[in-house]
Amino acid sequence: MYRAVAWKALHDRLPLDNEDGVAALARRATLQVGPSSVIIDGHDVTNDIRTPEIDRAAAATARLPKVRAMLVERQRKEGENGGIVMEGRDIGSVVFPNADVKIYLDASPEERARRRAADPAHGVSGAAAAVDVATEMAARDQSDRTRATSPLTIPKDAIEVNTTGLSIEETVDQVLAIVNRALTARG
Repeated sequence: MYRAVAWKALHDRLPLDNEDGVAALARRATLQVGPSSVIIDGHDVTNDIRTPEIDRAAAATARLPKVRAMLVERQRKEGENGGIVMEGRDIGSVVFPNADVKIYLDASPEERARRRAADPAHGVSGAAAAVDVATEMAARDQSDRTRATSPLTIPKDAIEVNTTGLSIEETVDQVLAIVNRALTARG
């Protein structure tokens, strides 16, 4: 959601430091986030929001308390009936602190940078690109950890899964095992 709102603000030439304007945009935008697509105000931005420019814009947008309040409200509305899977840097700590299952996926900085640099949607590749991506990701992590509203934290009741060296399939298997254990424990 933050990436889509940042994209829309840039698209509409709305300065990202205009907190009231970006919050109003987040409030009025028609936003559809599905398992394989993101659409804002009729624009399919699924691939467009995975660029270094949007990485930076989303980080700036996420630091705005009024925007966070608006998007947290929208996220909670999406999940009010349960039965959903959401990802985000404050989903388990702020948006859904009472979620049935919380998983904190992580990987080494080198692995995260390698994956991002290899993502065709990100538009970069090669070892030099991975170094640049690592620098950008470290800055984003620091920004998210130190923002005043909803900082990035690992919820105390989250299960941490380090995906360094794991394939997508291996990661999915670990996550499903955690979810199945939680469902079994609840009976």
